[in-house]
Amino acid sequence: MVKTNYMRFQGSQNLRLRLLLSTLSSTPILIDQIRSNETIPGLRPHEVSLLRLLEKVCDDCHVEINETGTKLKYKPGIVMGGKYLTHDCGLSRSIGYFLEPLIVLGLFGKRPLSINLKGITNDAKDPSVDTFRSTTLNILKRFGVPSEGLQLKIESRGVPPLGGGEVALSVPIVHSNLTAVNWIDEGMVKRIRGVSFSTRVSTQFENTIIHSARGIFNNLLPDVRIFTDHKAGAQAGKSPGFGVSLVAETTSGCYISADTAVSYPRREETTEIEDEKLDLKTADVVGVQIASALLAEIEQGGVVDSTHQGLLYVLCALCPQDVSKIRVGKLSPYGIEVLRLIKDFLGVKFAIKPDPSSGTVILKCVGCGLKNLSRKLS
Repeated sequence: MVKTNYMRFQGSQNLRLRLLLSTLSSTPILIDQIRSNETIPGLRPHEVSLLRLLEKVCDDCHVEINETGTKLKYKPGIVMGGKYLTHDCGLSRSIGYFLEPLIVLGLFGKRPLSINLKGITNDAKDPSVDTFRSTTLNILKRFGVPSEGLQLKIESRGVPPLGGGEVALSVPIVHSNLTAVNWIDEGMVKRIRGVSFSTRVSTQFENTIIHSARGIFNNLLPDVRIFTDHKAGAQAGKSPGFGVSLVAETTSGCYISADTAVSYPRREETTEIEDEKLDLKTADVVGVQIASALLAEIEQGGVVDSTHQGLLYVLCALCPQDVSKIRVGKLSPYGIEVLRLIKDFLGVKFAIKPDPSSGTVILKCVGCGLKNLSRKLS
């Protein structure tokens, strides 16, 4: 019997990214001391759910968790993809938490991926499904991912604490490998688009958000359109809430996004605020805050916003053995962790050079040349 050599890690941080890179590089990993010093030790429900999702889209994938959940052995399998898959993401994290690794894995599957994900579509913690639809999918197209068969359809919305949302994701396979990019021109913002939604509350919430957000944008730009998406009945999920997702499109084809949602907190979060009166933000405050957040992302510079930095680095590292050059704003703490893990798993190092004139950072790397070897040869 062949002994398996595991790459070893400690702690729960960046588990999602470790699992993604482990699967792409076919590197078995062993993680111990997962929240071993906390009151409730071990893996959280959303992390176990992610492991179950990986088992669904991969063949011969082996997951071993000890009794306390503080030690995890993960041996990746072959990414299969497939149609008519479904997965319940649970209620402790939103669907956005699962989408990022799933989209990247789907590109290197044996067959195109088509899956329905159920759970929370919009919350204040993870990127919303609207952001994935308007921004993330457009970033993938930059790297040569075919737009045919790449889509995210929102069947119903769901906000915390009870969820009830559902999305249908389709990801095509890359027939050989991704395309290296030279993407350093952010361009100028030419228009702002957005979607304001509400579930089980009055449509007035959406209109108030749009009115207050436009109050800021209209001083800067004439082309601003924020659409409303009011859900009722079964499509409105199980909890009341409202929110907005905005995206700024630039003249060079960049998409900078920001989003938020307001709803009642999840059960585990309510214990912290039981003594205080529950104070939910009003719609006009949400509109002003999200408009300001989007302007702050634009001001930072770079071809993507801070939440998409990690994905951008991973895609560059997976490119052919050719130079990719990108510009980002300030390096986010998560982005720095992504760069370290890419070096560990894929052996790809980024050259990082600050650009003092614009306050941005230019990164260059030679991709690892990951090919989709599991696809069917025609």
